[in-house]
Amino acid sequence: MPGIVGLITKIPCERAEAELLRMVGAICHESIYVSGTWCDERMGLYVGWVAHKGSFADGMPLRNESGEKVLVFSGEEFPEPGTARRLKEQGHTLNAVGCSYLVHLAEEDPAFPLGLNGQFHGILADRMHGTATLFNDRYGLHRIYYHEAKDGFYFAAEAKAILEVRPELRSPDSRGLGELVACGCVLEDRTLFTGIRVLPCAAAWVFRGGAIERKRSYFSPQEWENQFPLEPEPYYQEIRQIFERNLPRYFSGPERIGLSLTGGLDTRMILAWRKPIPGSLPCYTFGGSHRESRDVRVARQVAQACGQPYEVIPVGTEFLSRFPHYAERTVYLTDGCTGVNQSADLYLNEIARQIAPIRMTGNYGDQVLRHLCVFRPDEPTSGLFSAELLAQIVLAGDTYARIAQGHTLTFAAFRQAPWYHHGLLALESSQLSMRTPYVDNELVQALYRSPASALTNNDLRERLIGDGSPALRKIRTDLGFAGNGGRLAAELNPRFHRFTMRAEYAYDYGMPQWMARIDYGLSSLHLERIILGRHKFTHYRVWYRDALSNYVREMLLDSRTLSRPYLQASTVKTIVQGHIKGDRNYTTDIHTILTLEHIHRLFFDPK
Repeated sequence: MPGIVGLITKIPCERAEAELLRMVGAICHESIYVSGTWCDERMGLYVGWVAHKGSFADGMPLRNESGEKVLVFSGEEFPEPGTARRLKEQGHTLNAVGCSYLVHLAEEDPAFPLGLNGQFHGILADRMHGTATLFNDRYGLHRIYYHEAKDGFYFAAEAKAILEVRPELRSPDSRGLGELVACGCVLEDRTLFTGIRVLPCAAAWVFRGGAIERKRSYFSPQEWENQFPLEPEPYYQEIRQIFERNLPRYFSGPERIGLSLTGGLDTRMILAWRKPIPGSLPCYTFGGSHRESRDVRVARQVAQACGQPYEVIPVGTEFLSRFPHYAERTVYLTDGCTGVNQSADLYLNEIARQIAPIRMTGNYGDQVLRHLCVFRPDEPTSGLFSAELLAQIVLAGDTYARIAQGHTLTFAAFRQAPWYHHGLLALESSQLSMRTPYVDNELVQALYRSPASALTNNDLRERLIGDGSPALRKIRTDLGFAGNGGRLAAELNPRFHRFTMRAEYAYDYGMPQWMARIDYGLSSLHLERIILGRHKFTHYRVWYRDALSNYVREMLLDSRTLSRPYLQASTVKTIVQGHIKGDRNYTTDIHTILTLEHIHRLFFDPK
């Protein structure tokens, strides 16, 4: 994903600048990117950046009037209204649009970047005092990898940029590998790479003279955890006021915005309070090839009710014909943080970029509003992995149990979001700028005051939608919530749609082995045409069995794959043969093995 790279070092300038250029080149993935570098040999600071052309962060570096403060910033920031005007009144010169105000904010605010609101990272050079501060957002959503070497400190938005100049780090971290297999992500501040870590949330690390001086944090979630909960009605009124007041910030700027509209509540809440002029906000939904999903059918109704243009971006034969390309590219772009099962998202976001360079979403809405945990460690298939890796998988479960303790919203916003959701965010951000109003600082702070009753149902969001747009409240969601029809309909609709969703899961990813044998016996009926596509647009169990079977064979039965020390080759062969035959379901195992194999070929195997 676009971001900054660099090194802070005392090595000769010529070598540092050469390494910097290689690091920038390692993350210049698309023709739509712009890039540049800025160096201060006296400070030992060498910084590069990559950004989407025309985006908020296009135009680095930023300098104050004297040139004593230089800021290289990546991501987006959504300030309080009047920030730019206040800075101008204080005598600063600002550009009409963009982020030029940030360096002046850093000059005026001694607590910078505490007051920033958004998903970002950056480095601020104070040339008068000879310091540089490397920082990120308080949730750690705009990730920075780093490596502390004897001759310098390396940092980058993508680990591959560090690997480009420090090839000795191309070896797997066994603990990170175990966590990826068990949890679908690497936990805490570890990575898949030995010697590379992730900058913790709300970091502001200070460097002087080419070396680190102080590692500090400018914010702790405990500051919000200690608030007293509110009663239901005052809580609702506070959330409503904050959401209504702050939502316009997320529609600022000159770039065109498209709404990634679903059949759920979170994007509908945005529409209900944004109240866009008819025809001004293009909306789209990702769809499948079997039939129109509930997401598509409901989202179309919502867009029509608001008078907005709407289209469906489908996943079908074109994507499947290029699946090997998208699978490898997905793992590469995300440094192995996202599996091949998310490769459709790369394909879809490439197309979404043609609609608008900014994609507005309801990401994290459900998680922060209801404090939901969406990932847990899973046990692998028996006999698939070596004893050494199994030990790390068990350790991952213990680590998860420890970090899952404490406040549920802290887990959702400050652990689940930057660890589990990072891979998909990085993948999507490689194609366009991602926005969501649900990690707004003021909103999340207020959500810590939630009464217990607000976490058990969807009443708060349904009421917010109704108060913002009664017409949108009348449309049932993809799972049957909201809408009209009385108490009986309100009870039966969600039950019915949840049943169909669970049935689709049971026929796809979650099909038990006994059912796979029955489905194999009934294969001539092609039951997938009847069951699949009602809620999901990807169907990997069937794809791996049919359209992608040759790819699965070629990748997983290849001698390189079968020779990996953490895999039991005989079990891999059983998995491939059983799944392609159709009387077994090993979808998630195939996801895992394919992803691990791409990780090794891309990052660890000799070049």
